[in-house]
Amino acid sequence: MLEIANLRSAYGRIEVLKGMSLEVRAGEVVALIGSNGAGKTTLLRALSGVQPITGGEITFLGERIDRLASHRRVARGILQSPEGRQIFDPLSVEDNLRLGAYLRRDKEIDDDREKIFRMFPTLEEKRSQLAGGLSGGQQQMLAIGRALMGKPKLLLLDEPSLGLSPLLVDQILAAIVSLREAGITVLLVEQNAAAALEIADRGYVIETGRIVHSGPASALLSDPRVKSAYLGFD
Repeated sequence: MLEIANLRSAYGRIEVLKGMSLEVRAGEVVALIGSNGAGKTTLLRALSGVQPITGGEITFLGERIDRLASHRRVARGILQSPEGRQIFDPLSVEDNLRLGAYLRRDKEIDDDREKIFRMFPTLEEKRSQLAGGLSGGQQQMLAIGRALMGKPKLLLLDEPSLGLSPLLVDQILAAIVSLREAGITVLLVEQNAAAALEIADRGYVIETGRIVHSGPASALLSDPRVKSAYLGFD
């Protein structure tokens, strides 16, 4: 579904992505793990088209998209739930979800909104409430739901468990598994590396803008180098 070849990106003179190459197959959950500042969020932003690239290629469903504007990538099915949620605080939960479907013109928007309410029942209870009044976990559910309203083929999730309680983390991870079961491909950036690899099919380890390890998630979980450096145990 997605192929990235020798991707480079920089902030001014500081190069963050240094020739990164990876692939995501249809129906997978692929985890990106690595320390803060490794380039994980920059990669997702480059895929979304909001971070310019300085070299390399991005191919999605057989089409080069690295020169496409962000909204055209959204129209092709690449949707992102960003780090920090970035919901629209002054708008209601329901209006946030409707904005996620801004480019859609089909008749299934209301049905899809109800599917999200079934996935996250607490959002339905608060559908008329201003989004800024939600708890952190509820805001994360809303951010994911807003991305889902765009009918993604590839969903980019950036730190969905950040700042959440263990119970809410479990709920978010269970929702990601259900998305895969529904046929949505997921590229997941997650500081909780062990939890991410436990639900992923494959994983990539990013270090200072380069891929340093990759393979089946189960293999990375048992790799002594990955365990010591990123999973917090030997």
